[in-house]
Amino acid sequence: MKVPVVLMRGGTSKGVFLNFEHLPLNRSHWEDFLLDIMGSPDHRQIDGLGGANSLTSKAAIIKKSDSLEFDVEYTFAQISIDNQMVDFKGNCGNISSAVGPYAIEQGLVPIKEPVTTVRIFNTNTQKLILAEVEIENGQVKTEGSCSIPGVPGTGSPIYLTFNRAEGAVTGKLFPTGNPIDMIKTSNRLFPVSIVDAANPLVFVRAQDIGLTGSELPSDYTQEKLIELEEIRSIAAEMCGFADRRSATLLSPAVPKMAIISPPMDYIDMAGTERNAEEMDLMIRMMSMQKPHQALAITGAICATTGAFLEETILSEMVNIKQDVFRLAHPAGIMETKVDFLAGHIRAIKVVRTARTILEGYVYTKKNHEISYQFA
Repeated sequence: MKVPVVLMRGGTSKGVFLNFEHLPLNRSHWEDFLLDIMGSPDHRQIDGLGGANSLTSKAAIIKKSDSLEFDVEYTFAQISIDNQMVDFKGNCGNISSAVGPYAIEQGLVPIKEPVTTVRIFNTNTQKLILAEVEIENGQVKTEGSCSIPGVPGTGSPIYLTFNRAEGAVTGKLFPTGNPIDMIKTSNRLFPVSIVDAANPLVFVRAQDIGLTGSELPSDYTQEKLIELEEIRSIAAEMCGFADRRSATLLSPAVPKMAIISPPMDYIDMAGTERNAEEMDLMIRMMSMQKPHQALAITGAICATTGAFLEETILSEMVNIKQDVFRLAHPAGIMETKVDFLAGHIRAIKVVRTARTILEGYVYTKKNHEISYQFA
């Protein structure tokens, strides 16, 4: 069977975009369907659309909203590469940046020049995301001078605003009720902060786990990755996602793991020298048990939130004097802008680029129950 599909890059991620009406009628069949079209489980994903990397094994399912409060409803799916599972628990901020352009190009929202604002309801987190998309001559503008670390070239800026992102998955800003928790692994005891804003993350200080904080993805040993996953798995249990012994299989995408350290000079993946004065925090994230090549948008939102909170290991490390927060990651430096209301964070804005790469059909190997209600 063939199903309409759009392949898009959103920020530093890439994924397949599907209209809700072109998915299996039975929601319980979605996992098998997505694994089928992405070619999972297989570490090469050779028989599907996946790119053999967690940053390119993603899907966005878009539906025109029936609510007057939103334009579209968006469900994010992280498709495992090696395992027979799809994680729907959290959201991906980078993929979110392509939802607005997709909705406009597919005729799901009316076009308004020079900027169309798309109100996106993320079903994973039950949160509102606003996407400001530039329009030129009645079409989504893709060319521009905006550049983001981790993506070659430039493009038209897309401004994403995450509104009241706290408690996105667990319903609590601090899933455990504490700004700092102690996690005991098989080797030692670690102080961590588990924060849920846009996505739940467990933050650990680089110095506490024998790292400098300036490591690039290729610098991690297998032993260190195992240690980091043990910390993340214990945090998953503390959040109520899964037992620590089964968290890698049952909840591989949330909470996400992040290693933080104070500003320092380092050389990024492109060979560019970065100075400590350019940043407020060093951060390294894990994505599906592998080092992230850049920084997840939801990770940036969560880290920004954690830095502005009191008594977290992030706030102890930074001294913020402005509403722009600068996060240094392996591919460069990302900025977030904080909107305050009565001293509390109301929204956090980031800038991304996105573009359509391919539009056509994907052929399934299995006979799925598909509803072909084409526009």
